[in-house]
Amino acid sequence: MTSRRHICTFAVSSLFGVHLGASGQDRLVEGQHYVPVSPRQRTRSPQQIEVIEFFAYSCSHCSVFEPALDAWQKKLPGDVLFRRIPVAFRPEYVIHQALYFAIEALGLVEQLHRKVFHSNHEAHPHQHLDNADDIAAFVAKNGVDRSRFIETMNSFSVAAKIRQANQLAEGYKIEGTPSLGVDGRWLTSGSLAGSNQRSLLVADYLIAQARKVR
Repeated sequence: MTSRRHICTFAVSSLFGVHLGASGQDRLVEGQHYVPVSPRQRTRSPQQIEVIEFFAYSCSHCSVFEPALDAWQKKLPGDVLFRRIPVAFRPEYVIHQALYFAIEALGLVEQLHRKVFHSNHEAHPHQHLDNADDIAAFVAKNGVDRSRFIETMNSFSVAAKIRQANQLAEGYKIEGTPSLGVDGRWLTSGSLAGSNQRSLLVADYLIAQARKVR
């Protein structure tokens, strides 16, 4: 696990706004709106362009970003593979990595992913889901077998996914969330692009660039 302090990328509005047309994409500058990743990171499928969202359930900006990101990723073409990777820059948030990977392993992303954000940031009072008892109560409230879920969280396969996630975050040199990695080659974020919404437009541009170099 990394020892860097957790920083949520602030979703500031850009002077350029979020409407980035073709001419705007032509003005995107490496090192300003996105950065190269060196060495290039291995992707899951050589036949597809991989886009990774690095996120944290503790990050309020990830929570705000999620609806726009989810709508965007659902419209991606078949040659693009979208993945979410939870990161933990502090030891107490490793349990959130296990929480996400258990949700993913049990096919519950559509059912629970956004609800975890809501519990952490919008519900009153907030329920931060930072221990097994609270997580068990949360999943049971949402119709999921608590014993099976906690067993999955504590499984060797989830532990392996956490190790892989940490290695990938190190490879991409993730310093804040949310961040978007594209094709193992580039990284963008709200702080680079001007806003989290605009980072999706930068990601579209990088996907197009990845097609050109294949």
